[in-house]
Amino acid sequence: MHPNAGLPNEFGEYDDTPGNMGRVMGQFAEAGLLNIAGGCCGTRPEHIRAIAASVRRYSPRKPVSLPVRLRVSGLEPLTIGEESGFVNVGERTNVTGSARFSKLVLNGDYETAVEVARQQVESGAQMIDINMDEGLLDSQAAMTRFLNLIATEPSIARVPFVIDSSKWSVIEAGLKCIQGKPVVNSISLKEGEAEFLRQAKLCQRYGAAVIVMAFDEQGQADTVERRVAIAQRACKLLIEQAGFVPQDIIIDPNIFAIATGIDEHNDYAVQYFEAARQIKAKSPRVRISGGLSNVSFSFRGNNPVREAKRYAVFLYHAIRAGLDMAIVNAGALPIYDDIEPDLLERVEDVVLNRRADATERLLTFASTVKGKAKEKPQNSSGAPAMSPSV
Repeated sequence: MHPNAGLPNEFGEYDDTPGNMGRVMGQFAEAGLLNIAGGCCGTRPEHIRAIAASVRRYSPRKPVSLPVRLRVSGLEPLTIGEESGFVNVGERTNVTGSARFSKLVLNGDYETAVEVARQQVESGAQMIDINMDEGLLDSQAAMTRFLNLIATEPSIARVPFVIDSSKWSVIEAGLKCIQGKPVVNSISLKEGEAEFLRQAKLCQRYGAAVIVMAFDEQGQADTVERRVAIAQRACKLLIEQAGFVPQDIIIDPNIFAIATGIDEHNDYAVQYFEAARQIKAKSPRVRISGGLSNVSFSFRGNNPVREAKRYAVFLYHAIRAGLDMAIVNAGALPIYDDIEPDLLERVEDVVLNRRADATERLLTFASTVKGKAKEKPQNSSGAPAMSPSV
């Protein structure tokens, strides 16, 4: 700490006396707040002598040792670890995942698009995912414009942003607009180690945490073994060559659609859970993420089944397997314990691959519940209530 000798007077001079400065600085030192003490504008040798005399008897501040956690921020910090619970990443500011948001952006109605972001935060999103990957858009310009707009809205900008794109140029355009510490979604090894490290080092330079997709030069990983191997390889490169700490690495082990009618897909959810468990066991400080929309792709148009399948049942088991965060509609999270028992049994049969005819049984049952979505329970803040177990 090196303060001025008070505020400047009308002549631009400083009036604080050596005795008063020494006394005040001594109080700071006694409270354990000082590492280094000195003076700035207006201080003279006699001020420095007084400060030195009053702080000499005290020990320097001892830095607090914080637990190792993923720490990101908007205007406010967000700590993600074992004690933080599951983190909701709002999905509605994504042109590939929200038809309404896509239409607003394509029509240039950014004012209403900003309200979509605000609604996600008010509904309980602890982070928001922003994606402008639309063929009819100048994605870089759209990402820049939208981020600059929501940066001026404290009720939105208080949460960390996830910059989401399949194009590195769009991600970098977004990173140039960010205050705080964002998350990049995503980088991968699909173009080889050199490009992976180039992008990773730029993420590090911009101060971002990274989501790494389980994808390499041979394609997207769809077995437990490949998911875990790619995660280990990526972590090793990021830590040893790109300068990352493990807690700033987030692995997305790929969520695939189940109940598609293809037998090979029936075990995809179970394999995801096992991959998450093994990645966490090998790298305890690494976080696990995922995008839930894929798992229920085969039940588009049947919201009661789709929401029960991806949000309640899959999420319930994924969190227990190690999932830390996921891209979700923060305003539409049903409660696992409130799912109608017959529906719950059939959905869990599919998600956990418990019986050979699980898909057929769910398809038959789905026709009886289509269009019967219940009103979601609300908590005191207006956001949907979550099951205590989730």
